[in-house]
Parts: sequence; C-alpha cells; structure tokens
Amino acid sequence: MSQPVRTKMVPAPSHGILPERDVNERPVLEARNLGIDFGGLHAVEDFNLIIGRTEIAGLIGPNGAGKTTVFNLLTKVYQPTMGTILINGKDTAGMDTAQASMMGIARTFQNIRLFSNMTVEDNVRIGLHNQFRYNMFSGILRLPGFWSSERRMHERSMDLLSIFDMQDMAGAIAGSLPYGAQRRLEIVRALATNPSLLLLDEPAAGMNPHETEELMDNIVRIRDRFHIAVMLIEHDMKLVMGICEGICVLNYGRIIAKGTPEEIQNNPTVIEAYLGRQKEG
Repeated sequence: MSQPVRTKMVPAPSHGILPERDVNERPVLEARNLGIDFGGLHAVEDFNLIIGRTEIAGLIGPNGAGKTTVFNLLTKVYQPTMGTILINGKDTAGMDTAQASMMGIARTFQNIRLFSNMTVEDNVRIGLHNQFRYNMFSGILRLPGFWSSERRMHERSMDLLSIFDMQDMAGAIAGSLPYGAQRRLEIVRALATNPSLLLLDEPAAGMNPHETEELMDNIVRIRDRFHIAVMLIEHDMKLVMGICEGICVLNYGRIIAKGTPEEIQNNPTVIEAYLGRQKEG
C-alpha cells in the first residue's frame, strides 16, 4: 500500500483542527455541543467537532462509547436532544434522513444494508434517484427523455462501480456477492448520492488484511477523486492511523481527545480508555 500524502493539521477558530489545505474553506461538518438523552441516560454529551472539506477523519473509542449514535445524529436517524449540526454551513435542525442526504451527507452501516434481491447495478441506481429524473408520462410511454435518463444512469452506475473494479458484477444479485464485495457495494451506493461528507461505519469489519489494505487505498482515492470528506468509525487501528488526518476519541458518550494520529497514539487518557488504568507496583 502506498502511504497517503498527509497535510499539516492546523488550529481552527472553533477550537478544532483542520488540514491546512482546508483551513480557508467552510468546514463540511460542524457539530456544536451535540447531545442526546435516552430516558435520562446521556448517550452522547457535549460533542464538538469540525471536519475539513477534504479531510479523512476518524471517530474511535471502546465498544459502547457512542460512535454509531453520533453517526445516527449526524444523519438524522436520531434527532438530537441538544446542540447544532451544520452541513456545508447549513443548519439541519428539524430535517429527516432524506433531507440530510440532500444536504450532502451519506453513510454506510455497521451491518450491511443492501437490497439483497436486487442487482448490483440497481443498488447503485437507487442512490442516483435524486440526480436523474423523468416524468411519469415519459416513463409510461418510454419517450426519448426516459431512455436518455436510463442511459446516463447506467453509465454513471458503471463508472462508480469501476472504483472497486466491480463493473463486471453489475448484473449479479447483491446478496450473492462475497462479504467484502457487499461492503464495497454499500460504499459505492453511498457515493451515488453525490455526498460532500461520506460516513463509513466500520468499513473494514470482516475483511482480511489484503482487503483492508485495498480499502485504505480506495478511501484515499475516493477522497482525491471526488474532493469530499470522509469520516470513519473503525476498530482496526492500522487503518485509522494509516489514513486519518484528524482523530476524535469518544468514551462514555464524551470526547476525551482530539488530534493527529501521532498525538492520539501517545495520549495517556486514550491509552487508559482502551487498556484500563495500569496498576502500580
């Protein structure tokens, strides 16, 4: 695997850090004092984070730390009890998941959620539904506008599948694919929505070391090709430390550290959260 070219991380006005290349542009994500309660339990509390427009960011922490809950808040699966979420500078208050997607945020899931009985290409085309449209009249009568849209959707689907060399699988049933290929297809479907921020929830789960290395290369390639930000939840620390520029560490629903991979690796609070307090003597 070739090592990604990292840019210097610099302080941002909102008490965060951004890649130096993104510092003069509006962050793709700003989460301010974000939190949610479940029956009086603070699942996430006082979560503050900014992500640069082309940053690869990591959200890590022990099991049960609240990482997926943060993703559910950002994508409006859950409505926050407190705080503000800005996507490309726009407040998402009151929006649902479809509206958040239209704002430019897409995700994959910890447990794969494909349309298993549909073809690989049809799974991708579902992600394109907001970008290619024809009216019902044109669709029923199969007018030229319908066929033009169908052709462009096919071309776009094949182009996206080519990111993972999956174009030859376009006609296969999604549920028949090997596990790793299903993981990759879910990423392609998310990219089909044309996001400015892609959230990946444990993308390397169940992958072998070779597949994980390929995934690392592809995440960097996706960022560079589409000029988007990527934020991932991942337990594979080789992957996280290998490609992430800024890392946020969550424990018991609260941020305990933010910094570069080098800073996080040497942070005693992070080490304690993962390994527990070391006994003296």
